[in-house]
Amino acid sequence: MGTEAGAGVSRTPGLGLGWGRVARRVAELVPPEEIDGIWLFAPVRREEREWGTAVVSRRSPGGRRRIYTASYVLVVRGRQRGEGRVAIEEVGESPAGVIHDVIAGVQQRAGESEPPVEVAPELWYGDEGDESTAGS
Repeated sequence: MGTEAGAGVSRTPGLGLGWGRVARRVAELVPPEEIDGIWLFAPVRREEREWGTAVVSRRSPGGRRRIYTASYVLVVRGRQRGEGRVAIEEVGESPAGVIHDVIAGVQQRAGESEPPVEVAPELWYGDEGDESTAGS
C-alpha cells in the first residue's frame, strides 16, 4: 500500500504514521462509537514535512452533528524523521442533512482542489476496538 520505509508515509488515505496519530488522538477526545463520518484530504508533502487534514463528524443529540478538524504535521526526512504533532479542533455543529455542504466549505477554505475521501470509522478504528488500523 505504498508506505515508504522508515517514515511511515503513505499515499493511501487513512494509512501511515501521521493518520495513525490523528486516529489515536481523536479517539482520546471522542469515543469512536460516536463518530459517524471521517473525511480525509490528500496529504501534502513539501521538503521534509507532510501535512494531513481530516474532518470528523460526531453524533449529537437531536440529530445534529458536531464537526471537528484533525490535522497533523510529520517530519518525513532528516534527523527528526518521525517527529510531528497533531491538532484537533471542534469547529461547529450542523444538522445531519447538510454535512456534505460543510465538508465542501472546508475544502473550499483549505484551497483543496480534490474532494476528501470518506473513510468508514470501522475501517479507521478496526472492528476489534484495538489501536487504529490507520498505522502506528
